[in-house]
Amino acid sequence: MADGISYVNPEELYQPRGYSHAVRVRGNNSTIYIGGMNSIDKDGTVVAKGNLKAQTRQVLENIRTILSAAGAELSTIVKFTIYLVQGQDPREGVAAFQEIWGHNPDYPVITVVFVAGLGHPDWLVEIEAVAVVPE
Repeated sequence: MADGISYVNPEELYQPRGYSHAVRVRGNNSTIYIGGMNSIDKDGTVVAKGNLKAQTRQVLENIRTILSAAGAELSTIVKFTIYLVQGQDPREGVAAFQEIWGHNPDYPVITVVFVAGLGHPDWLVEIEAVAVVPE
């Protein structure tokens, strides 16, 4: 856990698995806001058309690349907003998330929203993230 970041999961509430109810940030930190990322590779090609798990993996790798360029890493993410195209099985995306996130016990807060479509007809998932990095 980074200095100034605490994960809030009160005992009086259902104990979440794979996410936190809230994240509190204190101190002198930088906040990195990552806009909706999709499964586009470096060459601009949609990766894994029709495969939510592979697309989610690509999205998370894209987010990891952005964080690295900003001097951060996945563990500094405090919030994900995940947009899934209706009809997708979210468990496929969760499997990819777990492969990349690993066994880090400090899960960010997560919101999942089903949508009719995204900015490109082949995209099945789009993810926004917020990371907090101590200065």
